[in-house]
Amino acid sequence: MPRNLLIICLVLASLGAQARPTVYKYVDANGVTTYTDKPTAGARVFVFNDRMAEHLERQVHLDVDTPHGKAVFSARNELYAPVQVQLRFSGLANVAGAPASVSRVVPPRSRLTLATLEARDAGQPMHYQPNFSYYLGDPALATQGYRYALPWLGGPFRISQGANGPYSHTGPKGRYAIDIAMPEGTPIVAARAGVVVKVENDQSGRGNDPAGNFVRVLHDDGTMAVYLHLLRGSVVVREGQPVAVGEALARSGNTGNSTGPHLHFVVQRNTGLALESIPYQFDQPVNALPNFAVGGR
Repeated sequence: MPRNLLIICLVLASLGAQARPTVYKYVDANGVTTYTDKPTAGARVFVFNDRMAEHLERQVHLDVDTPHGKAVFSARNELYAPVQVQLRFSGLANVAGAPASVSRVVPPRSRLTLATLEARDAGQPMHYQPNFSYYLGDPALATQGYRYALPWLGGPFRISQGANGPYSHTGPKGRYAIDIAMPEGTPIVAARAGVVVKVENDQSGRGNDPAGNFVRVLHDDGTMAVYLHLLRGSVVVREGQPVAVGEALARSGNTGNSTGPHLHFVVQRNTGLALESIPYQFDQPVNALPNFAVGGR
């Protein structure tokens, strides 16, 4: 096992009972990168960013048509998942019919009209500033109880950081995520059947996206599992593809804002104009397994 992964796992394990510890990163004379909870000469504070940048603006759009002096606003969803959108207006002048706020769920691969504005004085221009936001998923769906299969093959491996972990699992989108330390190239498989709705496969190393390469799978109850920090070029599924439990998705990696090779696994749902992580369970113990990844027996 790579030395860095061993060091990282041991540091995280030792920090488990503490609240939001400071982690330091330094590179020694031999070029070896080390993470520690103790201040060290030449070390810098390591700031972990646990957000995901899925760039939905490339697939969720606000369209504006202007027939006969009107302004018709529509949400266009090119994703294979429903999207909840919200439209608000500010800076209104010479406008009739503008709602204070409108929220709708736009089905996958569809377009939905949100609002139609008209000029109070037809001879004068309208002035308005739209504010458009969007959130994956449909908050009206009821979450079903489900025990997830392990999302990898091989091992066994052990959780290096669990739900509400003190290191990075603190925000609404990731508080119930888990990190499983494993060698790069470990097969990653679907933990639950669903439809692939978003993939990233081109990140190398730390890249520009904190999540690195990932696969997002939508389940029939509206929840979504996300598999993060995957090996570049290893994703073997496409957006819109149905997957069964155990079907190959990719291989584990160390891309994005990752301190070492591991899989970051999280289940999320739309809670109403917000995408948040939710608690979940695997169908077998994980922490009870021997941790061969860090020399356990």
